[in-house]
Amino acid sequence: MDLLILQIIIGICFLGLVIILFFEKYDYIYYSMLFILIGALITAIFIPEARTIEFYIMTIEWEIIFFMIGLFLIVEVLKEQKIIDEIAMRVVDRYQDNPRKLFYVFCLITTLFASIIAAISIVIIFIPLIITACRKLEINPVPYLLGVSVCINLSATLTPFGSAQNIIISNEFNLDFMWFLVNIFPYFIFTFVLTIILLDKFVLSKEIKKYNISKKEKKSNMKKTIFKDEHIDKKVFNKNIVALFIFFCLLIFSPEIYLAALIGAIIFVSINPIKNKEGKKRMSLNHYLQKIDYKLIYFFICLFIFVGLMQLNGTIAIFEKAIENLSAEDEFILAVLILIITSILSGFLDNTPVTIMFIPIIKILVGLSEFYSNSLLIAFILGINLGGNFLPQGSAADMLILESGRNYELKDLTFKRMFKVGSTFSVLHILIGIGYLALIIFIF
Repeated sequence: MDLLILQIIIGICFLGLVIILFFEKYDYIYYSMLFILIGALITAIFIPEARTIEFYIMTIEWEIIFFMIGLFLIVEVLKEQKIIDEIAMRVVDRYQDNPRKLFYVFCLITTLFASIIAAISIVIIFIPLIITACRKLEINPVPYLLGVSVCINLSATLTPFGSAQNIIISNEFNLDFMWFLVNIFPYFIFTFVLTIILLDKFVLSKEIKKYNISKKEKKSNMKKTIFKDEHIDKKVFNKNIVALFIFFCLLIFSPEIYLAALIGAIIFVSINPIKNKEGKKRMSLNHYLQKIDYKLIYFFICLFIFVGLMQLNGTIAIFEKAIENLSAEDEFILAVLILIITSILSGFLDNTPVTIMFIPIIKILVGLSEFYSNSLLIAFILGINLGGNFLPQGSAADMLILESGRNYELKDLTFKRMFKVGSTFSVLHILIGIGYLALIIFIF
């Protein structure tokens, strides 16, 4: 009875930690500290293992924390040097006379970048540029934003470093780039191509027709100067593109993903010195460290501790047993259950806590001799990442796109429309995922 009460209290604290993240008016650091203290103190009363500082240190995945610090440093350098901005501006300059090609290229580039760098950083940089470019070209930016929203959430499946949840999963199960290339890439390429075609047909085409009619009426074929005098120095751009390529190679070939991020961060800081008060250029790691938003890193630390507490009190074991019983020891049913349950939970909550909560469950299931680990891991990765399109609040990138729509007064970009488009494609992606799992389990 005491254990049940403990499980309920820890569960409530865990939900409180996740829910408070959605309310920016509240001090997240204060409430997360409060929930952690309540959970830890009550657990310590009933379970002796929770009374030592070593337990809390060991529950935190420090490789993930160091990877995120390195990655955030690289993102801050790229933002300050406006490297991603420059890529976006070059795309607009190149394809401004063909809105359909512009749509395809924007979706492709944001997808590729989001598979390497945090999706929310790509949204912060690309969305204002897309809106500005579309307005100057006199075309509705909403289809472009919806396309980016759907594709960015899909991109998270592509690489072991494509999303925070993939980083955690890859670290826990020792999945490298080649594993994703063999097991996830076939699903991704088919789904991405189909998604782009359907987005074009049902979201973009109507606006293209309006644009073509307007262009004929104005009888203008001259290219416009969209971003005059906003391009950065070519040398700065080229050396950062080379550094980005080196970073990508490090991510693929480095034995430890956190090492790749830290080496990459040092490279970017070294080639991008800043001016001091005397006007002299110097390398400054401290300058970029001060720019990082540590809220997400702190959030991860809190999540790791809570999942450690739930493992300690038996909550994780209850979930694992329930899922195993529902599957009736059938591998395909179990894989589909994992895909659907994680997708639904990721749609309503941020997918990171869902990932951290489910990892111990998947570890137990993967360890059972009657199941093939690859199919369960594929289902887990797809489910966690695809659920972000169900509801806008399931993805920080989607919420930021909605907020940008309000700030730029885009009347067509409403919660209802984003939900309609996002949920439709989310269901499609999950159905394709179920079909892909069937191929993996029954044929290959």
